[in-house]
Amino acid sequence: MTTLFNFTEVEDKTEFLTLKEASKWASEFLGREITENNISYLINYGKINKYIFNGKVFVSKNELQKYYEENVLKLEEKYKKALGIPLDWNLAFDWVPERERTKHVHRLHPYKGKFIPQLVEYLLKKYFKEGDIVLDPFCGSGTTLIQANEMGIHSIGIDISEFNVLITEVKFADVDISKLERYMHQLLSILETFEKENRLLKFDILLRKKLEEFNKKNFPSPQFKIAFRKGEISKEYILQKEKEALEIYLNLAKDFRIQIYPSDGNNSFLSKWYFPNVKEEALIILDFINQIKEKSIRKTLMLILSRTLRSVRATKHTDLDRLKEPQYTPYFCYKHYKICKPIFSLIPTFKKYARDTIKRLAEYKKLKTSAYQVVLVGDSRTIDVFEEVKKKNLEFYNLLQQKRITGILTSPPYVGQIDYHEQHAYAYEIFNIPRRDELEIGPLFKGKGEEARKSYIEGISQALKNCLRFTVDNPIVIIIANDEFKLYPIIAEKVGLKIVKEYKRPVLNRTSRDRNAYYESIFIMRKKIQN
Repeated sequence: MTTLFNFTEVEDKTEFLTLKEASKWASEFLGREITENNISYLINYGKINKYIFNGKVFVSKNELQKYYEENVLKLEEKYKKALGIPLDWNLAFDWVPERERTKHVHRLHPYKGKFIPQLVEYLLKKYFKEGDIVLDPFCGSGTTLIQANEMGIHSIGIDISEFNVLITEVKFADVDISKLERYMHQLLSILETFEKENRLLKFDILLRKKLEEFNKKNFPSPQFKIAFRKGEISKEYILQKEKEALEIYLNLAKDFRIQIYPSDGNNSFLSKWYFPNVKEEALIILDFINQIKEKSIRKTLMLILSRTLRSVRATKHTDLDRLKEPQYTPYFCYKHYKICKPIFSLIPTFKKYARDTIKRLAEYKKLKTSAYQVVLVGDSRTIDVFEEVKKKNLEFYNLLQQKRITGILTSPPYVGQIDYHEQHAYAYEIFNIPRRDELEIGPLFKGKGEEARKSYIEGISQALKNCLRFTVDNPIVIIIANDEFKLYPIIAEKVGLKIVKEYKRPVLNRTSRDRNAYYESIFIMRKKIQN
């Protein structure tokens, strides 16, 4: 809620703080850095009120203190009570602003199970030094490699998923930014021509305008968010407004003769989860990409298209992580607290991500060091790391022959939690990339039962044994895992490693609505000394 007030009439002037003052006060109160953007976030999402005097924004210190006591200080107590164990709260990194957790190339493409880069940076600083070589045998989207390079540490990543490797390659590729921009202008010109000939664009613009008016009237921000959090909004009210929004949508679609539901009878992912127009636009972009000879630019454009396709699936915003049912009509969104609509054209999103990708690649290019980075498609249980590196970078291979790998820093898949190929099913389908689901360790489709756990122990053990063949005699091995079944002491024993330290960090920054108490272990391992 926004309140205009006369500051000169306030008796206790210390009660109201500017954003800068609030940032300083909150940092001292919590013992961690709180930025002005953090305070603005609380205002924008209706967590605290905004007060305005002479056009300047103030917040209430009492409201701010109450929020932090309820949502930060009590959270630690909640976790202790729920989990019954002491936690290393300094490793939560919950005070780090989102823009820092997703800095430069770390947000080039969504990826479930992604590291917080600040955690990787902390562990690299503590256990590695410049010139060392770190291996991540389950590299995912490449966070370890990106952070290692910033610190002058050479890095190797391995992943069974060819698409995961594509994400990582694009992040650290020395792509010609100016040439990428020229290709982008050509592609956008083609898309603009397609837009002009498409009546669906006019329908989309008008629908957006009508829903903006509808939301402003029925879900005013931040008043509605505040009332919703207080439990003052009934389910009946939301259902009624959804019904009214649907009527607006159907009438407009009828006027423009718009096909609402896919009707090609194709059971492919693209046909099920995208409006026909979106699929057509994606194929236009793909045809353009396939004609580009420069590999780094082609892969970069593929990643932009993939990122776009993930965002424009016909689903609710809260279901982007795990798809449930296609959503072809407007709906009340529990993420944005208003009526949201399906996406009928990927072009605006593609343009936005294209600009963002160019900016992020340029930012990382300024930070890059001369340290080697190589990412390999392969099975960590069997891959010959040195031979595969030799195929990609002979200079790095020669260094490996001299120094060998200093240590391992990785976060393997968790038992029965994610199907890593399925999370990017749209990309595998449109780019015709071969899938290797059967080679995933601990995939969701195998569950968490006894057989799945035995298979997981064997898989991770084989991967570590294989990778240790390429390390120095007594490497540092760091594994981040949600070890709810206490499998890693067994794995360490099978591999001939000893857990010399275990941190337990609370996991607070999550993308889903699940706020249950949850932690993950950071295992520091060394080779067992043989008697």
